Amino acid sequence: MLRRTKIVATLGPASSSQKVLEDMIRAGVDLVRMNFSHGSAQDHMKRAETVRAAAAAVGRTVGILADLQGPKIRVRKFENDKIILNKGDSFILDASLDGLGNQERVGLDYKELPNDVDVGTVLLLNDGMLEFHVTSVKGTEVHCVVVRGGVLSNNKGINRKGGGLTAPALTDKDKEDIKTAALIQADYLAVSFPRTGDDMRMARELMHAAGGKSLLMAKIERAEAIPVLGDIIDASDAIMVARGDLSVEVGDAAVPGLQKRMIKMARAKNRLVITATQMMESMITNPIPTRAEVSDVANAVLDGTDAVMLSAETAVGDYPIETIEAMARICLSAEREFDTHAVDRRIQHEKFTRVDQSIAMSALYAATHLKVKAIVALTQSGSTALWMSRTNVGVPIFAMTPVEATLTKVTLFGGVHPVAFNDSSSDHSMTLLAAEAELLRRGKIQNGDLIVMTVGEAVGQAGHTNTMKIVKVGDHHKH
Repeated sequence: MLRRTKIVATLGPASSSQKVLEDMIRAGVDLVRMNFSHGSAQDHMKRAETVRAAAAAVGRTVGILADLQGPKIRVRKFENDKIILNKGDSFILDASLDGLGNQERVGLDYKELPNDVDVGTVLLLNDGMLEFHVTSVKGTEVHCVVVRGGVLSNNKGINRKGGGLTAPALTDKDKEDIKTAALIQADYLAVSFPRTGDDMRMARELMHAAGGKSLLMAKIERAEAIPVLGDIIDASDAIMVARGDLSVEVGDAAVPGLQKRMIKMARAKNRLVITATQMMESMITNPIPTRAEVSDVANAVLDGTDAVMLSAETAVGDYPIETIEAMARICLSAEREFDTHAVDRRIQHEKFTRVDQSIAMSALYAATHLKVKAIVALTQSGSTALWMSRTNVGVPIFAMTPVEATLTKVTLFGGVHPVAFNDSSSDHSMTLLAAEAELLRRGKIQNGDLIVMTVGEAVGQAGHTNTMKIVKVGDHHKH
């Protein structure tokens, strides 16, 4: 059974050699995430080359997601790297402190903090582990009382409960990093902490100015993003349900419901969605997942996510390969439970204004009502495959294209499998025969299978899919 849900793995020290990357790709990685919070432009370029070499060696197509760091809303460093704070302690977050922090105060990467808080503001540090209440603001100093204590170490993040830190989504470093992402031809560019659709539009302009063609992904991790979700999704090609920071800002109990809402909304708007953060966290140090993690990954699949993502598990964990294998197994198992009624609902209620979109929907309709084995989309841009993938029909969709950038882009599309296919014939019945032969050769279909094929009259032009054909594999006299 082909896995519908894609697996994104973050690269790091535990996954930097070509050998480990090859093993990860064999285990099921569809896309790699490059975290631009770490490393230089040279590092990223070298890493992208290694990923492509590993994918070529294994014979699979792997996409690249470049993830921008975004605003650094963090404390600076301490004299002894960390301090321990107890409930009731006083502590100062000092925007003008240049030196190292101590038991009394620490400097800030984010100089605007004193302007963004008032007496009574709740600040959460280190992913919500520590809780500070602001007692007063004196110039550049934010005076706090510790409500929930613990260890505070170098460079830990700060969130404001309920949102409201004004840091812009794109920093100067991000703007430089967009140029690097364009240079390494990243398939996707993830923007950290966008607050509005305009943040995404600006990132898109910068990407285009740098000559890049990456699809834009909004990481939903700020409380302010929730009321304007629709606009952010409209301005993006994909979203990431970034459960870490979001959980700290809106409260952990609100996140599972939001996850469902975001996935549903993204799919309804023909956008892609990744579910991320702590999915297999215990596997950083354990060879098997917890029951709760198994359930979490399975539920994200049942919610309709296109992909599930690993962070520290593959970047610095002890069991990167086992984690990917476990994730693949859980996804496959959950996918057996899907709901076929969704297709009919979508086809009955939507009005299609484009011919190619209508063809995509007709193919889905035929696939569910005829019990076909595969949908084959001959595509240039990948749009037909994207529309088909927004409704889960439980049938694999093969995106056959000569365009390398389309092959790597569809690695994120749920249920879509990239197949490199170059056919120079201008007669599209010949093209369909060649495509069928190629899938047979690869063992993706068998003689006697019913398949649905879509193609454009002008083979090789984007946006012209206007033909759907239902084919019994091997019955050539009937073509």
